[in-house]
Amino acid sequence: MSEKPLPFIYQFISGAVAGVSEILVMYPLDVVKTRQQLDSTNAYKGTIQSIKKIVAEEGFSRLYKGISAPILMEAPKRATKFAANDEWGKFYKRVFDVPVMNQSLAVLTGATAGATESFVVVPFELIKIRLQDKTTKFNGMADVTKDIIKNHGVLGLYKGLESTLWRHIWWNAGYFGLIFQVRGLMPKPKTSTEKTLIDLTCGSIGGTFGTIMNTPFDVVKSRIQAGTTTKYVWTYPSLVTVAKEEGFGALYKGFIPKVLRLGPGGGILLVVFTTCMDFFRGIHYKE
Repeated sequence: MSEKPLPFIYQFISGAVAGVSEILVMYPLDVVKTRQQLDSTNAYKGTIQSIKKIVAEEGFSRLYKGISAPILMEAPKRATKFAANDEWGKFYKRVFDVPVMNQSLAVLTGATAGATESFVVVPFELIKIRLQDKTTKFNGMADVTKDIIKNHGVLGLYKGLESTLWRHIWWNAGYFGLIFQVRGLMPKPKTSTEKTLIDLTCGSIGGTFGTIMNTPFDVVKSRIQAGTTTKYVWTYPSLVTVAKEEGFGALYKGFIPKVLRLGPGGGILLVVFTTCMDFFRGIHYKE
């Protein structure tokens, strides 16, 4: 890419703004996705039906249950995602002595950025899953945090780290790898509107592909972090368990609301991030 590089702080702020923007728009779909992933009785069969069921039985506000955790998480999570992707990209180009990013490095960089991001998000993801579960006994973040620390210690907040690592490695590798590929096929934008449309298209396609790749890992991560059973401990054995007991299709439970969120959501992320970066670039290089 030809854009002038920016200091880390600008990448961090841009990623934070992008993340919060996306979560405010798409959060109800995340609640539906989690419900479907934790459901072994098929009570939540479709996205619209699930939304209606939640609203009818628990009230509209339930669609935003647990949003405080992801709101607090989104800033450091998305900031880390984009900043780590940029920094790891620079690192790999130096290590492999490659002057410009290529497809293989884009995938490797995305995967490494995903792994980096995982260490930031695990406690927030764990709290969010516990709050989104229909059977939850908790009223908010503080209740969940106190319960986890009381029963499992501070390290208990990192339950599901291994599964979270795999989820983010696969999603980021697909997301950033495909963005690189699709951008290479797009015409060079001549206006800011064209640039926004290209970013929205690339981000949406990348988000959809990343979701296809990582949904099975997300399913088992949700079950591991829900903590309702001890049969889900490690990621790959859990994948086998779910497929064996419920069929391969169960590994894609929650896929529709997830892809509806992270497809367009991936576009929103990229558009807001690049817009913020362009804004900061104008300020930084004008000084």
